[in-house]
Amino acid sequence: MKKICYTTLCLLLLTLQLSAQTNPAITKWLINTTNIKGRHYVAGNSTPVNDNVSANIQQVQYSTNYVYVSATGIPSYITGPFQDGNPSLATNQNSIFKITLNPVQNTGTPTNTTPGNIGVFSNGVALFDYRDGVSWKTSTNAMAGGPLGGQGDGIWNRDAVVAEKVGFDCAKGHPAMGNYHHHQNPSAFNLDLAIASNVCDLYLADGLYLIDSSKHSPLLGFAYDGFPIYGAYAYKNVDGTGGVVRMKSSYSLRNITTRTHYANGNDVSDGPAVSTTYPLGLFREDYEYNTTSTATPDYLDEHNGRFCVTPEYPNGIYCYFSTVTESWNSAYPYIVGPTFYGVRSVTKVTTISEPVTNYSPSTGINSTSSILKLTVYPNPVADVIAVQIENIQQGNYTVDLIDLSGKLISQTNIYQGSTIAYIETTGLAQGEYFIKVSNGVSSESRKIILR
Repeated sequence: MKKICYTTLCLLLLTLQLSAQTNPAITKWLINTTNIKGRHYVAGNSTPVNDNVSANIQQVQYSTNYVYVSATGIPSYITGPFQDGNPSLATNQNSIFKITLNPVQNTGTPTNTTPGNIGVFSNGVALFDYRDGVSWKTSTNAMAGGPLGGQGDGIWNRDAVVAEKVGFDCAKGHPAMGNYHHHQNPSAFNLDLAIASNVCDLYLADGLYLIDSSKHSPLLGFAYDGFPIYGAYAYKNVDGTGGVVRMKSSYSLRNITTRTHYANGNDVSDGPAVSTTYPLGLFREDYEYNTTSTATPDYLDEHNGRFCVTPEYPNGIYCYFSTVTESWNSAYPYIVGPTFYGVRSVTKVTTISEPVTNYSPSTGINSTSSILKLTVYPNPVADVIAVQIENIQQGNYTVDLIDLSGKLISQTNIYQGSTIAYIETTGLAQGEYFIKVSNGVSSESRKIILR
């Protein structure tokens, strides 16, 4: 009897372990096993400063119901400079995120997103919602507030993506009292089809991922209700069919010239009239939700998500998406919001109060594949080409540019926890070349055309 019970227990534990290692909430984190450090730019100097803080995820542990993700909040891509007078630098947040493995829909009144953290990306960087904590204060007819809230009246709330664009670095992030975060799609400005900021000209950085319109976007992180966050492109139909298309926000700007009412008709304290100083889109309340949009499968619901099949969730799950325009510029409500779909349950803890198992990428079923998820963009190329590997879990990769004779033209690296490398092609002769990406064990090549 004791032997049978022991065997049964072992089978249960083995089942739990195997199940855990196929759960994306456990396996899809950029774990730093080679002690990659963060880096930052100082304004006026395009050479990054090396920091002494480990980047990305430090440790992943899990129990039956939760995953615990330890992170510094420092990405492996270079941060800064923040050229709007923000005196802060990205600093170690020393966070442990407790994330449910069993997210559920909120069937009651939806929970509003809030200032500060509302999600965490796969590299441990925080996700904030649309706001910058500043709102119109009607008693003084002025803007008031701060990064995490303040003295505004909270009626006309300023959109951080619009108002603070000059303060974002190349990766579209900035810090609030040291807490580096993204409000929007975390792909570098210089990779958008229409460039909204020239900060990358001097302070080039990777961003978390490279938009690729030809394939399903990668899983980028998790919202504070435990549901996954994806990039800008996904399967058109919720059952995984229909090809890959851009996921579209169902919010649009209202046709207004004055700010006296909300989109639902509620009469509120007046905000500033629409003008060049206060353009349409500067405030969250300038948008309205189009209820008929979701009749089309590639339009998202009021939370900026939908239930659908993804590569990581073949049986389907509710997902948020990082919405962009046709030009790949960030589109409101950007990622999550203005309310959560699920029950907000994720917390930051200082200690773990239950038995847990350490997750190691080396034991992950999906981490040892010899087939790289490789993207090369643009192709044909003129000046700079971006090379991305999705979710590097182990080791570093070498990226070679090779001509047709086999001669090595240039070489760079993608370090563990990063996703993108850039190769300058200015001055090279037009024609065909090869990009080769390898880690000493496996490699893949792509032909590119230089014009």
